[in-house]
Amino acid sequence: MTERTVAVGARTGLHARPASLFVQAAGRLPVKVTVARDGRPPVDARSLLSVLALGARQGDEVVLSAEGEGAEAAVDELAALVATDLDAEDGR
Repeated sequence: MTERTVAVGARTGLHARPASLFVQAAGRLPVKVTVARDGRPPVDARSLLSVLALGARQGDEVVLSAEGEGAEAAVDELAALVATDLDAEDGR
């Protein structure tokens, strides 16, 4: 199993646009990735409602986990996305 802890970079946390982009990226991956926060049970990274329910704010740490072939690349890709301020990319 591949696991990585990463701080949320988006100013709005994993809400609205950043959460949507994260879920879309997770849905394109060949392996199932889960995301957890504050010791809570992990949720499916492909579920927008589950990701929003985490309530992750900027600076909060989340744990990404995946298992199987391609797990490390999948976690790397999503970790980079979570660490980015996705709101800043559109000039806001």
